Amino acid sequence: MVSNLELIRRVPLFSMLTATQAASVADAVVKRRFKRGEPIVEQGKKSNALSIILTGRARVVSTDIRGREVILATMRPGDYVGEMSLIDNEPHSATVLAEIQTDALILGRPEFERCLPENGSMAYAVLKGLVRRLRHADRKIESLALMDVYGRVARVLLEFAGENADGKAVIRDKVSRQDLAKMVGASREMVSRVMKDLEERGFIEVRDDGSLLVNDHLHTLS
Repeated sequence: MVSNLELIRRVPLFSMLTATQAASVADAVVKRRFKRGEPIVEQGKKSNALSIILTGRARVVSTDIRGREVILATMRPGDYVGEMSLIDNEPHSATVLAEIQTDALILGRPEFERCLPENGSMAYAVLKGLVRRLRHADRKIESLALMDVYGRVARVLLEFAGENADGKAVIRDKVSRQDLAKMVGASREMVSRVMKDLEERGFIEVRDDGSLLVNDHLHTLS
């Protein structure tokens, strides 16, 4: 029987731990077996645990509000999942499903947090910043894979929009059609047509000062 400490030592994530730290983690982890098709973590939920894959294989899947799926990655032994949610305390951005019978080590939130830098430190702030960027990247991959150009343009506009004094969504800084096209992975001509159509349909309104008023109904396209 392989001990938890030996299993921990095989995981790249814990390769830099001191002997004392590794022993502490080994005492805290539990081993769990997931059947084929069983979720390890679920999109929109919190598991409050880090799962490290020992054997098997898992699929990272993101699903939009219409139920359409995109596969973001495949996870193999040594990979881990759940760390972003543990760092920023937000729900999981994707579902991870066991593709075949998969064994994992599960480390709870309190034990995981003991391995992190202090909450107020610069290192912890950098970690949270990296997680924020990763979540944004996941949303962008999902957008490119599942949405048409209208949906991608709508999502970018909503991300740029801030609230004005009247409580309305507005984009104050001008975003060029060329930059918008690069963000959504479409041609400048296509983006120009989409923007013109959105304006004609009342989803957006170009103000005299160059700012862009965003109608709340734009959410229906993203």
